[in-house]
Amino acid sequence: WAEIKYANKVRLAKYIKSTTGVSVNPAALFDVQVKRIHEYKRQQMNIFGVIHRYLTLKAMTPEERKKQQPRVSIFGGKAAPGYWMAKQIIHLVNNVGAVVNVDEDIGDLLKVIFLEDYNVSKAEMIIPASDLSEHISTAGT
Repeated sequence: WAEIKYANKVRLAKYIKSTTGVSVNPAALFDVQVKRIHEYKRQQMNIFGVIHRYLTLKAMTPEERKKQQPRVSIFGGKAAPGYWMAKQIIHLVNNVGAVVNVDEDIGDLLKVIFLEDYNVSKAEMIIPASDLSEHISTAGT
């Protein structure tokens, strides 16, 4: 099972590198939230959690950082054409990634990826590689 999981993570890491230019460590925990972008799906809450993790890592000493589990936070989805807030959430995820992914202090401890145009074909590659699947919608939705 572990060999298959790792092979799926390597495949996704190669796809991420080819589409975004960001190198991710396949041995890191892949924290995935892929679904239609909408306020009630709480992608915004998730990216705020990523920002908190980043700031916490930045406040640590290099020795403390060595004890941390590397994580790749992967977001994916589509926004309805007229849904302004959903587009703002995507913009926020990409901006957080633009800061985190080039921070030499953090390195492979945290990466933030947004995969565009999420669809069934991409799901077949992303979901088998995920270690943690985020489903944080409000109750009843």
